[in-house]
Amino acid sequence: MSKKLVAYFSASGVTRAAAQNLAEAAGADLYEIRPAVPYTDADLDWTNGKSRSSVEMRDKTFRPPLAEKKTELSGYGVIFLGFPIWWYTAPSIIRTFLEAGDFAGKTVVLFATSGGSGFGSTAKDLQGSAPGADIREGRLLNGRPSAASLKKWLDALGV
Repeated sequence: MSKKLVAYFSASGVTRAAAQNLAEAAGADLYEIRPAVPYTDADLDWTNGKSRSSVEMRDKTFRPPLAEKKTELSGYGVIFLGFPIWWYTAPSIIRTFLEAGDFAGKTVVLFATSGGSGFGSTAKDLQGSAPGADIREGRLLNGRPSAASLKKWLDALGV
């Protein structure tokens, strides 16, 4: 059986906590997707149309550069990919990450944290950034899901 990876982007630490819990429950390796230039609180101000995150999310072609240019994925068959929901979808840096790696033949299970919205069309939106991958909508991991509930979800996924 191939190894599992939990890869995540966390701007404020909320998604990091969810990713750590999931990695432990899944017996998976953990990898943080980091931008070359970290986001500040001002960058994340969604109420400011000129904030960095607002500008990036309006431009569907923008890809924020990563701190690490390439992630070795060859040993992984299942990748849990986590992020906060921004503007009803994944942050642009998730597309940067997907486009920087070879996800062909891999199962990518999405998980997210959100202050109020669900996945929307995120799985469909990301498919073009990972040709040949099986991208599946997972679940929101808001709060602190118990290890038992995470294991139950993982068992139901069958991955």
